[in-house]
Amino acid sequence: FAFASPTIQQMFLNPDVFMEMVRAGYRPVYRPREVEFRELVTEGGELVQRVFLIGPDGAPAMALYFMQRQPDGTWRINGCILAKAPDESV
Repeated sequence: FAFASPTIQQMFLNPDVFMEMVRAGYRPVYRPREVEFRELVTEGGELVQRVFLIGPDGAPAMALYFMQRQPDGTWRINGCILAKAPDESV
């Protein structure tokens, strides 16, 4: 929750609500077996950090974190999409 952009924080109001959403909808992010940060790319004018994950069920996934620069110069996560990833180890 601390790494989420102000927009995301406002949507979920508090860390408990945010974490419930992560537990329910982003299982590979919440309980990964393995994590590997991949390339940082620009997509549609937005900076996207790709993260390869092996989920708790052993299935590979690619998390795409949409990054947003804050007025103080820091970067926060402004969204995440999970996609299937090729079967590979980290």
